[in-house]
Amino acid sequence: MRKILVTGALGQIGQELVPALRDRYGAANIVASDIRSLPAGEENADDMFEVLDCTKAQQVEDVVDRHDIGCVYHLAALLSATAEDKPQAAWRLNMDSLYLMLEVARQFDCALFFPSSIGAFGPTTPRNETPQDTIQRPTTMYGVTKVAGELLCDYYAKRFGVDARGLRFPGLISYVAPPGGGTTDYSVEIFYQAIRDRRYTCPLKPDTRLDMMYMPDAIRAMIELMEADPSDLTHRNAFNVTAMNVTPEELATEICKHMPDFVIDYDIDPVRQAIADSWPRAMDDSAARSEWHWAPRYDLSAMTSDMLEKLSAKLKPAK
Repeated sequence: MRKILVTGALGQIGQELVPALRDRYGAANIVASDIRSLPAGEENADDMFEVLDCTKAQQVEDVVDRHDIGCVYHLAALLSATAEDKPQAAWRLNMDSLYLMLEVARQFDCALFFPSSIGAFGPTTPRNETPQDTIQRPTTMYGVTKVAGELLCDYYAKRFGVDARGLRFPGLISYVAPPGGGTTDYSVEIFYQAIRDRRYTCPLKPDTRLDMMYMPDAIRAMIELMEADPSDLTHRNAFNVTAMNVTPEELATEICKHMPDFVIDYDIDPVRQAIADSWPRAMDDSAARSEWHWAPRYDLSAMTSDMLEKLSAKLKPAK
């Protein structure tokens, strides 16, 4: 088989996607890349890793050509809260790199996965049961780049036949990677603080309702979408996907079932709250369920139990 390239491999999603791809297709077929070098001590002679700036065309073309890449999972991006703090940098990274990846996919006949987000929606989008196809007028730079990315992927698919596919992710919860600057990162931070201090100060209001997904489900969704028969796909790009629908208060209540002494309080961050208030409360992911049989395995209860177990083991001091 032709090899698979993962950009942004040291980020939140990449740290779990790369091992999953290596398990599924073999380490010899997966090339991980990031603008950063691997941390000292994490090098493995059997694993392929490239230091790659996705905004540099020659670097991208060289890696794709040299490794005979047939599929790219393009994850390099600035996330919502960070992007709002650095909008110019977010546009350059999020859009310039995607354009280059699509051009390379066209030239080298590669499939491409592009992760979109609930951030692609805006305050004029229906907020409850947000449809697969609906108005998208985001009010953040992150959202603007996601909508533009969805449209660019659709254009390259229609105009040049590039097999570009993608998902609109909700908030992602992971015990592997630390929070990375997203609006929904409270849902990760809360677990760290619950284990360390039994207390968490949340930057969002207690009743802020958003869709969430545990990272193992997200990784599986990405792989299943890329493996789906293209003849079954009507949309191909920017599928709504979700797994659970929660508020900070509900998540804290679930944690309290395992840690009765856990306490949550609130110090609202107006920037993150405004971003969250512009996003859907709940998405309709029936297109993904019908076209490629998407179904999550983790609900709030199962995710919380597994997250506390895995993160507690990770944070346990070495003896």
